[in-house]
Parts: sequence; structure tokens; C-alpha cells
Amino acid sequence: MHIILASGSPRRIGMLHDMGIQPEILVPEVDEAVHLDLTPRQMVMCLALKKAQAAETLLKEEKRSARKALVIAADTVVYADRVIGKPESEEEAFDILRFLRGRMHTVYSGVCLVSDSLGIRRVFACETQVKFTNYTADDIRRYIATGEPMDKAGAYAIQGGFAPYVEYIIGPRDNVIGFPLGAIKDELNSFGIDFVKGERVLRKRSDHENKQ
Repeated sequence: MHIILASGSPRRIGMLHDMGIQPEILVPEVDEAVHLDLTPRQMVMCLALKKAQAAETLLKEEKRSARKALVIAADTVVYADRVIGKPESEEEAFDILRFLRGRMHTVYSGVCLVSDSLGIRRVFACETQVKFTNYTADDIRRYIATGEPMDKAGAYAIQGGFAPYVEYIIGPRDNVIGFPLGAIKDELNSFGIDFVKGERVLRKRSDHENKQ
């Protein structure tokens, strides 16, 4: 099964590579405006769906389809009294990290899986709670100087330079990175599909395997 990742995120691409999967990368343009009355969970699901639909449109324009592929789209936000996306400047990154200091916040990731051949059209969301330590303003400045916060929801990477300032997490860590692979595997398993580390394909289980 050919996998199309509707994202240019180096972290999402890298996580698939770590599983031995080499996805086709398709980055569609998406209007990320959503209704203000949506909850964070609804918001990321809505945006993941939009990205998957936009990827399908691009495929049709190229006279291809999702019929022989699995399209994976995702979106992630941080929520702590308000929705926090990616910082647009170093000043905004500083303000975000200062706001999150010593505070519990929730990371929401929405995922959309689409494959016509496998009969899949599924949208779901995951959430993880994260608590930061009481780091200093100088800690924030040093971290911002690395450039790492600028393309990340919440202005930090839990798997990168900000890891020492994480007091604890409740929920899946991969969700905080922005790509809940564990949940994606579970969703595909519910359709009788194995998402196997080290393999580059998704395969449908045989009747014999299902009976075991």
C-alpha cells in the first residue's frame, strides 16, 4: 500500500522513516480558518480532514486518486485557556513559553486516514497533558536561540531541547510530537490492517490470520 503523508513536517516524516516507511510527501494548501465555537479537539479533527480532502483534490488534479493509497493527514495544537499554535516570531515564542511555565496544558492532535481501496475514511483525535517546570526567562531565551521553537505548536519540542523542562506528561508522548502513531496503528488495526514497523507497506490481514 502506497502511503501519502499530507504534511511536510520533518517530525512526522522522520517518525514514519523510523518505522521503515518511505511515504510520498504531499503538502496541499489549506485554509486553516475554523469556526470559533469549535473545541480544540473538534478543531484539530476539522483541520486534519481539510488537509486530507485537499490532498485528495491534488491527486485528482494529477489524475490520480486515493484508491490505491493511504492518505494520512494530521494537525496539532496546544491548549491552555486558549488555543496556541506555532509562533510567528521569536517574541511570540518567548511569550508562549513564559505563559506555559509551570503550567499544565493539553496537546491535541487530529488525524484523518483515507483509503478508498481499504474502505477507510476515518477522523479522530488524541490528547496528552503536559506539565512544565518553573524554568527561567534565560532558559527560554537560550532555547529560542537554537531556532527550534519556530515551527512547532506551543513553541517547543518535547523530543528536543525543551525536554529537560518537562515535569511530566499524561498520555501518549508521540501525540505531543504531533503524530500519534500508536493511535494510528490502533485505528488501522480496527480495520484489519497491520501497520508493521520495518515494512514499507500496509497489508490487509488474511482470513487465516484473522482466525488465529
